[in-house]
Amino acid sequence: MKTRHPLILTARIAEADLQMFDDLRQTHFPPQRNFLRAHLTMFHRLPGEYFEQIVRDLQSVCEHQSPIVANVTGIRHLGAGVAFAIESLALTIVRDELKRRFNHWLGPQDMGKWQPHITIQNKTSKARADSLYEELSSKFQALEIMAPGLDLWRYLGGPWAPELSVTFSGAPF
Repeated sequence: MKTRHPLILTARIAEADLQMFDDLRQTHFPPQRNFLRAHLTMFHRLPGEYFEQIVRDLQSVCEHQSPIVANVTGIRHLGAGVAFAIESLALTIVRDELKRRFNHWLGPQDMGKWQPHITIQNKTSKARADSLYEELSSKFQALEIMAPGLDLWRYLGGPWAPELSVTFSGAPF
């Protein structure tokens, strides 16, 4: 669905867990393109024209979900960048339920297979991406991160503006 007011949905990563990814992003993401903190995108383009319905759906799904533990399982080469691969059955179930509810609005990028990740480098040369991939892969150790909720953002043509945060039930405030 075309929209003039795109919204982006991300899984909120606990601040203590996010800092490592943020630090790497600040170091390796091209500064002229780095408008955002590190993030885990769940949907790339939701129609802002249906904000109220999207909010109701997010609240409905989140009230039945406890905070989520996700596993950082490896390093992904993106061609022109590098990301950390994330695995979480609970997060996938949440996304699948939201995908079912948002289905009639979703474009090809959001309808395709979801491969959760946190990008720390993008839009760089293949050589730079190769180098960072090798460096991070050589010292990678799996870890767990917490996702206490979801964040909805308004896309501003580069930067994003926060619109709404929804906490999974039982998550600390």
